[in-house]
Amino acid sequence: MSSTFYQQYPKFHVAVDCIIFGFKNGLLKVLLQQRPFEPHAGEWSLMGGFVNSDEDVDDAAARVLTELTGLKNVYMKQVGAFGSVNRDSGDRVISVAYFALLDIDRVDKERNREHSAYWEDLSTLPKLLFDHKEMVQRALTMLRERVSKRPVGFQLLPPLFTLTQLQMLYEAIIGENIDKRNFRKRVAEMTFIEKTDEIDKRTSKRGAALYRFNNTAYQRDGHFKL
Repeated sequence: MSSTFYQQYPKFHVAVDCIIFGFKNGLLKVLLQQRPFEPHAGEWSLMGGFVNSDEDVDDAAARVLTELTGLKNVYMKQVGAFGSVNRDSGDRVISVAYFALLDIDRVDKERNREHSAYWEDLSTLPKLLFDHKEMVQRALTMLRERVSKRPVGFQLLPPLFTLTQLQMLYEAIIGENIDKRNFRKRVAEMTFIEKTDEIDKRTSKRGAALYRFNNTAYQRDGHFKL
């Protein structure tokens, strides 16, 4: 009986789209694909794929992310479902969008080339296919809400970073300048942002102290607000 009940309804494709954020040279970036197949070959889109019949949606998003970047256990959150009737000109497709945060330097560059994927500055994104621009905007709104209350921004940085890098990251995400003195005062109050004995001489002639995020300390007694 249940089989007959389901058969009377149409079947749709289910896809996942990944808004993959990175941070480089003071700029927030998104990984885009110059679409290598029809329809719309050569146009720009987010990275994504279809959900397999034996696969959970979350697992599909993680698989797609790994296939494109070579990384596993990446920070990822669901943005929402996009299901307008005519959203995809190829067929009826309902897509579940996710945003991910990762360190660009850890990404497998060869996989990027294989999938015609390129990092683009968030502020100068090209025209995107379908409803992908709306996906990016929703993901950015979620990121901005989370980044001031939770230490998710560290996912975009290397394990060791300078305070200047940290401030530039937050400025890039929220889209406005931050007072340096107040920012560093707040950082100094957070015991889980630890100063190391190492010095960064690549971006500072005098050498800037390198810091790291201690997740164990944060889980124990951390209160995060930047």
